[in-house]
Amino acid sequence: MTGYFIQAFIYLCAAVIAVPLAKRFGLGSVLGYLIAGVVIGPVVGLVGDETLDIQHFAEFGVVMMLFLVGLELEPRMLWDMRHRLLGLGGLQVALSTAIVMGVAMFFGTAWTVALAIGLIFSLSSTAIVLQTFNEKGLSRTEGGRNAFSVLLFQDIAVIPMLALIPLLALPELVSQSQQVVAEAAGHHEELSLVAGLPGWAYAMVIIAAIAAVVVGGHFLSRPLFRFVAESGVREIFTATALMLVIGIAALMSLVGLSPALGTFLAGVVLANSEFRHELESNIEPFKGLLLGLFFITVGAGIDFSVLVDNIGMVLGITLAVMVAKALVLFVLALIFRVKGSDRYLLTLSLAQAGEFGFVLLSYSVQNHVLPQDIAQVLALVVAISMFLTPGLFILFDKVILPRFEEQANEREADKIDETGSVIIAGIGRFGQIVNRLLVANGVKTVVLDHEAGQIENMRSIRIKSYFGDATRPDLLHTAGIEEAKLLVVAIDEQERAVELVEYVKHTYPHVRILARAYDRGHHYSLRCAGADFIISETYHSALTLGTQALKDLGVHPFRAEQLRETFIETETRSKEVLYKAWKENTEDSKFNATYRELFMQLEDALSDVMKADRHDKHASSERGWTPPPKGYLDAVAEMQQELDEAKPSSQ
Repeated sequence: MTGYFIQAFIYLCAAVIAVPLAKRFGLGSVLGYLIAGVVIGPVVGLVGDETLDIQHFAEFGVVMMLFLVGLELEPRMLWDMRHRLLGLGGLQVALSTAIVMGVAMFFGTAWTVALAIGLIFSLSSTAIVLQTFNEKGLSRTEGGRNAFSVLLFQDIAVIPMLALIPLLALPELVSQSQQVVAEAAGHHEELSLVAGLPGWAYAMVIIAAIAAVVVGGHFLSRPLFRFVAESGVREIFTATALMLVIGIAALMSLVGLSPALGTFLAGVVLANSEFRHELESNIEPFKGLLLGLFFITVGAGIDFSVLVDNIGMVLGITLAVMVAKALVLFVLALIFRVKGSDRYLLTLSLAQAGEFGFVLLSYSVQNHVLPQDIAQVLALVVAISMFLTPGLFILFDKVILPRFEEQANEREADKIDETGSVIIAGIGRFGQIVNRLLVANGVKTVVLDHEAGQIENMRSIRIKSYFGDATRPDLLHTAGIEEAKLLVVAIDEQERAVELVEYVKHTYPHVRILARAYDRGHHYSLRCAGADFIISETYHSALTLGTQALKDLGVHPFRAEQLRETFIETETRSKEVLYKAWKENTEDSKFNATYRELFMQLEDALSDVMKADRHDKHASSERGWTPPPKGYLDAVAEMQQELDEAKPSSQ
């Protein structure tokens, strides 16, 4: 028993140390687990022969992962993505498999082995790519969306691959395995519901098993989960989720199908269930730990003697696979009209082999498709290609992306053929609202933005805008800055926004500047540069939501509005004090300890003011949001007319 505790401690300690370090250096959690396994296995030798047994147990994490993948695949979402999913993703898997298979057969490999190798190398690393996209903010780019479609198809394609691989078994490997098993001590037969059945009966059992998963998941799961949820015991719901996954995996194994196939199918069936998110939250920790353990065992099982003996072949295969996949992806990007840097993002991000490659390798060895020596070499190829993936993203960030940005900047600015009383610099989500409000009220605006894609989007919805950098003096002159009354600065880049405000205020002091600030520091910088009016982009929306929260908590609507106005007044006064403190501080320590202490004091003062009861009097700002009495405007007009008539007589 002590030995198990020690082994568990070693595996967990390696994961706790290696994974955070790998993520900090931008390598991703999967590579962190692999590195941890390499260190505790081949390098230090803390773990040994038991890794194979642990790997069989940890493979259940793959089953759980496919269940979660199925939960995310709502039929409607798949239908909306059908063109990129089936077209781009399907062609990538098919062409990559065909090319790798063809090369392997050219070197004399049996077609079944070559096909298995092609399937393994056609997959990319979902974990590394999606995590890197999220960290670098690339998920919403065109290249990121297309890469996600390919990865999603690959994850789905794993299911038929797992079903196909047992059919590729080599007879000589099967006979060797049977001989070894027969000679092994303690040999026992695995449970099976289809052993010895004729073909027609075997087919009927499989159909019945799949129907049981689909029908049971659709009709029986909801009453079961509702019954368990009403108990209010969270761990029982977790037990129910595990029972569901383990039960389906056992059923698929009993009928001779892949457990991953059954759990994936169950996940798709439950994708529209109201308990989907609860299932995800309960299964996710087990999936993460078991998958992490699986990758650690893969790293621990790497035979460095194989790498040393075959270093040239391993590196050659790795580079050949990555180049072949990159060429396939680049050609498909051209066919599907992926443009600019997005084309290279799609190409480089998916050029590696993926974590499912380890799963298919292990599965292929178990089903006598690949010899152990070939599987060891292929595992090294998969691992090295994944290790090289961060380098591909660095190549994209440092070399490819700057070139396309330079080309975009070198594009000549549009010829501005009209002027307006308001110039709007930046037509993102903030600038769009300002522009729509002004245009709807008959105000003539000139919109400038240096993002070509954003300009095209605006023109597609009939919002006239011009491509160009608003910080360029010549472009401002063409836009009519001399005659303009207002300049609205809604540029995302904080430094460029401050530079624009400073230039315009110095050169055209008559132009009133209204600016959008990203945060408090940016607000102060814009004010220091001379902006006349500054608003933080989330200030009013957060204030409105906070006021609504008070109302929902039972505060009277008038009192809530009163508290809102009190907050604004106090915030305005404290903003002046904080701005002076910020301005007096040195450039290197604008938000120093003195500033923070003053901020906390003002927060305490704000809390005291908000507690005060002011039912006896109301500020003018509080009366300002109530409508004026009837006839108010007519009375003001008559008073103004009397004043105008009285002016000549007084002179």
